[in-house]
Amino acid sequence: MIARRLRFSFFIALVSFALVRPALLHAAALETLIIENASGPISFEVEVMRTDAERQRGLMGRAYLPEKRGMLFDFGAPEDVRMWMKDTPLPLDIIFIRSDGTIARITKGEPFSTRVLPSGEPVLAVLELNGGTSAKLNIQPGNVVRHKLFGTAN
Repeated sequence: MIARRLRFSFFIALVSFALVRPALLHAAALETLIIENASGPISFEVEVMRTDAERQRGLMGRAYLPEKRGMLFDFGAPEDVRMWMKDTPLPLDIIFIRSDGTIARITKGEPFSTRVLPSGEPVLAVLELNGGTSAKLNIQPGNVVRHKLFGTAN
């Protein structure tokens, strides 16, 4: 009986690892990012995507994003950016950020949509958060994003 329970527990552990391992392989180191709005600072832990390959992969295939976590796409220089949600199962808030750290635009990304979401102006970065986070925390265009990428980190 004990041997059967141990085998079953081992099997469950292997299956759990197999399910979690792909997400761990794609996860980048976390960095702190702060958004300052009328209510004060809001802290997030973000993965920063710096290469073309990282930016192209983004959150594709991820079925879960913890609260107060996100992904920051660094484009290296201001440019007109176009995002989409292809192969992304999560609803996301897509936040376009100017090189001075101010939020230019916020749009909603619908799961699996191939609709193009333009920045509307040159931006240095895009922040993706769980869908509804911006409304819930009153994050708006004009708010300041503090992160070393923008030279605004505290």
